[in-house]
Amino acid sequence: MNTIDVSIILIYVVLTLVVGTWVSKKASKGLDSYFLGGNEIKWYFLGLSNGSGMFDVSGTAWMVGILFLYGVKSFMFMWLWPIWNQIFVMMFLAVWIRRSNIMTGSEWILTRFGDDRSGRASHIIVAVFAIIAAIGFIAYFFEGVGKFMTIILPWDMALNMGSFQLLSSDQSYGLIIIVLTTFYTVKGGMFSVVATEVLQYGIMVIAGILVAVYAYVSISDAQLSSIISEEWRNVFFSAELGTHWGDDFKAFNELIDSEGYKMFGAFIGMTLFKGFFASVAGPTPSFDLQRILSTKTVKEAAYMSGFTNLILFIPRYFLIAGIVVIALVMIGPEMAADPNLNGRDLEVLLPKVINFHIPVGIKGLLLAGLLAAFMSTFSAFVNAGPAYIVNDIYKKYFKPEASSRHYVKASHIASFLVVALGVFMGFFANSINSLTLWITSALFGGYVAANFLKWVWWRFNGWGYFWGMVAGLIIATLQFVLDQNKESFSEDFMLYELTQMHAIYLFPIIFGFSLLGSFLGTYFGKPTDMAVLKSFYRNVRPWGWWRPVYQELKNEDETITQNREFGIDMINCAIGIIWQSSMIVLPIYLVIRDYPKAFIAFVVFLVTSVILKYTWLDRVNKIAN
Repeated sequence: MNTIDVSIILIYVVLTLVVGTWVSKKASKGLDSYFLGGNEIKWYFLGLSNGSGMFDVSGTAWMVGILFLYGVKSFMFMWLWPIWNQIFVMMFLAVWIRRSNIMTGSEWILTRFGDDRSGRASHIIVAVFAIIAAIGFIAYFFEGVGKFMTIILPWDMALNMGSFQLLSSDQSYGLIIIVLTTFYTVKGGMFSVVATEVLQYGIMVIAGILVAVYAYVSISDAQLSSIISEEWRNVFFSAELGTHWGDDFKAFNELIDSEGYKMFGAFIGMTLFKGFFASVAGPTPSFDLQRILSTKTVKEAAYMSGFTNLILFIPRYFLIAGIVVIALVMIGPEMAADPNLNGRDLEVLLPKVINFHIPVGIKGLLLAGLLAAFMSTFSAFVNAGPAYIVNDIYKKYFKPEASSRHYVKASHIASFLVVALGVFMGFFANSINSLTLWITSALFGGYVAANFLKWVWWRFNGWGYFWGMVAGLIIATLQFVLDQNKESFSEDFMLYELTQMHAIYLFPIIFGFSLLGSFLGTYFGKPTDMAVLKSFYRNVRPWGWWRPVYQELKNEDETITQNREFGIDMINCAIGIIWQSSMIVLPIYLVIRDYPKAFIAFVVFLVTSVILKYTWLDRVNKIAN
């Protein structure tokens, strides 16, 4: 790389470490300061931090690959996560969650199920899930950033001992970046995470805009038109994907056929099914939930969640679309001629474009931006995961009476432990895509059923929650093990066929087992104490099947009212999904110069924004705090 690019990256790394260390003193006051910033951080800084934390380099590399191959309709692949979760949180879940005034998702569970044996069982299983998820995401980041840095940087960082390789080059790079990020995250907690993520967000936005402008200026309309088809530009779809590529790019059509998404209607149907339940279930116990709990008031929790949606998608997709346009013209013809083309070639499009087709200066800033994307997301998980180890396990069950200084030190140790386990898991991952599908479709599939029921059904108890989560986690873990060892099952037809299924199609199986565990646990256990249910309902005020609890409260207080806003909340969520989608396709259409479709996307964005002002924002402004 040019000296200018290297200098930009080094300046960014030093600046991040300085900012993260500078604010770290505030984290030493206690667990509230370390994990929630003492509820003192402004909601818009938390929103920027939350958006920055979702702007990760592994996910960006994955999105570049699917946009390249499938065209504009590939934004629907994002529903795998599902990104709708952010809309549901914005519309009503942020308010419900923040009313609890607690520190972690598992601590929140005690307000729903009580502190008896069943409540503690549900409390522990959420903590275990949060820790497993944090470790899984760290493995995902380790895998992604290592591959990315190996292709970008010219130095071979492999560590050998004689003829035996201790670390590959991508593993060495991954370890270096993780060690640097862990340093300021562990030292400063939430204050350092938010301060550095706000800085990192600014760098990512500038980098994304510069790449989009460069792609727009350097690639002509004629070059683009010779490669992308009308179907590639089309956001609509039928039951089966049409032909996306012309005769010169038949290899890409064959790759689409082999990837398992040819029956696109069935795929979207499955993501819709999963997306609704996963979104109503609420945010998983990770950094997103921590940002909600870190806000000053209930009203600011809603503001923060809405702001996260507004600032995340447009800058990110300017970057993704710019990279894809360059890749289509500069790399596409060579890839199409490769007889060994496979899905993993899509994962390295991002670093290849940066390495060979981005000019000096912009390359350095873009690399700093993508490094910032990795560090911000990684640091968010390193801050969120250990909170469950220290606050929900160590403090509650082993050391309930200790000084704030002791708990902060315990948090440092827990952070290093989570990072070490995540890196260890990353050594055994086959690819970014395998980790993506496991996290989004299998692991989160085990979370959905129990967490959906906890909001809407009064009879659902702690044992139901515990066994629902356990059943889901067991099936999810089995799926991951089978997927990592699929070649060894070639002689067993049933096991081999199971490993060939995409994880998204396994979601109904995982969901079904989790639902069965939830119902069996509920009906074999006694109902949650009515006093706990009344306290929860009075505080959170959810909609759903809560009539017996409501009647008990009504007998005590005639002024209490039911939450009858299910209809308006669901309408807002539908409008919000369209609003969110318009912010994804708008920058894509602008960068590929499809101005009529870009104009339509902009109009959709404006109309849905105006509607949400009246149906969502005005209602939020009426909240007392």
